Amino acid sequence: MKGIIISLCILLVIYLGFSIYFRNHFYFGSTINGINVSGKTVEDANEKISSEIESYTLKLEERNDANEEIKASDVGLKYNETEDTQKMKDKQNPFAWIPGIFITKNFDSKDIISYDEDKLKKHLTTLSCFDSKNVTNPKSPVFNYGDEGYSIVDEVYGNKVNSASLSDNVKNALKNMDKSLNLDDKDCYEKPKYTKDSKEVLAAKDTLGKYASTKVTYNFGDSSEVLDGKTIHNWLNVNDNMEVTFDKNQVNKYIESLADKHDTVGISRDFTTTAGTKIKVSGGDYGWSINKEEEMADLVAVIKNGQTVTKEPKYAQTALNHNANDIGNTYVEINLAQQHLWFYRNGSLITDGDVVTGNVSNSMGTPSGTYRLEYKEKDAVLRGDNYAQPVSFWMPFNGGIGIHDATWRGEFGGSIYLSGGSHGCVNAPYSLASTIYDNIEAGTPVICYD
Repeated sequence: MKGIIISLCILLVIYLGFSIYFRNHFYFGSTINGINVSGKTVEDANEKISSEIESYTLKLEERNDANEEIKASDVGLKYNETEDTQKMKDKQNPFAWIPGIFITKNFDSKDIISYDEDKLKKHLTTLSCFDSKNVTNPKSPVFNYGDEGYSIVDEVYGNKVNSASLSDNVKNALKNMDKSLNLDDKDCYEKPKYTKDSKEVLAAKDTLGKYASTKVTYNFGDSSEVLDGKTIHNWLNVNDNMEVTFDKNQVNKYIESLADKHDTVGISRDFTTTAGTKIKVSGGDYGWSINKEEEMADLVAVIKNGQTVTKEPKYAQTALNHNANDIGNTYVEINLAQQHLWFYRNGSLITDGDVVTGNVSNSMGTPSGTYRLEYKEKDAVLRGDNYAQPVSFWMPFNGGIGIHDATWRGEFGGSIYLSGGSHGCVNAPYSLASTIYDNIEAGTPVICYD
């Protein structure tokens, strides 16, 4: 019994001794803004906080094993001694130190630590992680086209720091007197907008694959041109929102290449005259001409559907065929030097006769070339500067130039055209014009040569 009393007295002495001690000292394990003040008096705590703030350094742990430091002097970090430390101490009941061992003893105060906002802002801009030479921007996935189609090239995370996020986290670290700040852990880096697993990326890959699976076979008579993914993929782009777009300039260049190769308007043609002479006739508007605008729209629609098709391009105008002789055997032949016209239909001569063409002396000579009859019209009125001339048969083939009857003329052929010719039209006797009109159709070739 005596032993128990002695033990209790010893424990009481210990308890009272620590209670007296904790009247002026912080509990063991106490921290203020992350600074250990265990067993310190208020005065000692103030001295330690001040000392640690003066020597404080915050370590920034960055990507690629890079590290930087922010020192107290860099940001004007200082200790503002206030009554807060005493108030924190007063919250610890010296007679409750035993349960105090098992409760949190971490104190935070916004008032005891301050820094210069301008210095902090300026110092952050000097960090190496903001030097453009050291920065790799984040990038969303891109797409690579190969023999097996499209594949996704993974996103790039890079190391571009979000300045606002870093500033907020640094301020918080300063307040807590943290020794280090891991920029990855605190989500201080900018992220790519999409990753390889984003639904938008997967959808874009599917769309690219669909478009590149297109196969178009263009027929040009006995020849053909094949268009497939090996060319089409060069026309496809993916914007920042993972939307697949067409490079219209590239599509247009392809269609222009088809036109350059297969259009025949204005080309030099081999032609055998009625006299059996083989000549070349250049110029005019007869022949094949791809309608580039319509063909672009049609081609883009085919690609968007991922189709395999065989087709002809959309044409602004056509010729008889794609052979070397695309004139055929129905045409009007006009020998400007001989001032004579022949009209053949299905290889048979329908009619011929002398004519009068454009006045050479007034620089109104009828142009040579291969043209197409635009239309035919009865009882038309031909109008020009200071004249309005009614005609019975009007067959234009070169803008305002055409074949028509000229009943006001008493003769045709010879050298009349040299000084007494027309404004450019082909003047024909009434019967010749009438016969041509009755047998010709719009689109018929008209060949003019010297």
